[in-house]
Order: sequence, then C-alpha cells, then structure tokens
Amino acid sequence: MRRVILSLLLLTAVAGPVFARPQSPSRPPQKPDSDRFGMTCTEILKMTSAEWIAYFHDKSQAPAPDSTAGLARAIAVYEKCFDARTDSLASALAKSGKGPTKAARADFAAFEASLKDFAAKALANAQPPADSQKTAYASLYEKQFRYQFYQDYQAKMVKAVKPAPPATKPVAPAAATPPPGAATSTPPAPATAQERVRSDADPVTMAKNRFGKLLEVLPDDKIHDLHRAFGEVIGPHHISEATRLAVYRYAIFILEPPSATPFSQPPF
Repeated sequence: MRRVILSLLLLTAVAGPVFARPQSPSRPPQKPDSDRFGMTCTEILKMTSAEWIAYFHDKSQAPAPDSTAGLARAIAVYEKCFDARTDSLASALAKSGKGPTKAARADFAAFEASLKDFAAKALANAQPPADSQKTAYASLYEKQFRYQFYQDYQAKMVKAVKPAPPATKPVAPAAATPPPGAATSTPPAPATAQERVRSDADPVTMAKNRFGKLLEVLPDDKIHDLHRAFGEVIGPHHISEATRLAVYRYAIFILEPPSATPFSQPPF
C-alpha cells in the first residue's frame, strides 16, 4: 500500500508541470514615438499646428524631396495628440455623469458624418484641386468639432459648480402691459445704412458671403451638390452659433485657393 501511494505522488509531481496552464508572455513595453522627439502630447499641443510642423521639420532635418512625407508625419503626430486629449475629456465627462446624452452623441455623430461627406466633395471640387497637403490639413482641422462638442459640456459643468454671485440691488419692476386696445409703441424704424454695414461685418455674415463667392466659381452642378451637402451639415443638427461659424470657416479653408492673406486662418 505504501508503494502505491509513493508511486501516485511521484506521478503527480511529474505530470503537474505538463498539465499546468501556460502563462501568457508579458507584453513588451511600448516604445516612445520617435516622431515626438521626446515631447509629451501636452507639450506638443501647447504649440499651434504650424509651430509644431516647423519644429518637426527642424528636428527631423528631412531633405527637400521628403518634405511632403515629413509634413504628413508631423500632422499625424499632432492629430494623435489632439484625439487623445479629446478622448480623455470625453472619458472624464462620462465618469462624472455630466457628459452628453446618448441622443446628443447620436446627433453629433450624424453631424460629423455629414461634415465628412461635405469635406470629401469639397476637396474633390476645389479650384485648384486640393493636393495631399491640403487634404492632410483638412483632416487635422476637422478635429476641432469633436473637441468643441465635449468642451461645451465641460463649460456647463464648470458653470454649475461656481458659487452664486453676491446679491445685487433689487431691480425696479417692469412697466405694466397696456390693456387690449390701448395705443402701442410705433414699429422700429428701418435699419440705417450704418446699421446695415455693421450687420455685414458680422463674422457669420462675412463667412456666408465668402463661402457663396467660392461656390460661384464652380460649375452649376457642383454648386448644387456642395450646397446640398453643406445644408446637411448645418441644417438638421443642434449646433451652437460658434460651431456654425467654425463650419463655415472650415468649408472656406477647404475651398479657398492658396493666398497670402487667407480669409479662414487655421483654428489651431
């Protein structure tokens, strides 16, 4: 009996390692992105995209024939950092319970899809046609809308936790509403020439006018196609006035030919 028990113990000792669950190999540590030159995304995003691209070109010392590839690499780094910042903000808002609702996220996703559709059409029909650099810049500058979407909710959250302002003096009661049939005030006078000039200087009005002029140089069928696609961006979705202006400026950036004084400056 003792021999049988000893044999079983020896068999278990030998067979144990055979039937042991193999351990998965540990993941190798991620290598730092060499295209960042040792900088963090926070440090990179403190620069504008133009400043980062100039810094990247200086550090990489890319030869002139490789300038296009170097530009694409620089923009790719900036895009990744921009997306990472937006993802971090979206995650923080979700954890706080103060982020956008499911319906708001769905509406923004539809807005973003419409914007991508318009951008693709605009890049294909711009005069002169957009090159790879313009396409890369357009992809980068589109990142502003998702970040701004979550920034709006962050601003609401910060505003909600601010202390109430000190009490002010009571406001005098408003004048009583005149009874029915009583004489009412005269209608407002038509806008003066000076007021119309101020209206035309409004940023949204100026952007609309510039966008319309850029469309006018295109063939009629392209004008209608782009106008319809643009209407799908700003028409059915809930967007702020700031976002509406940014959309117009983004569209102008895509359609505008190279100029020493562009109407639509890069947003970052």
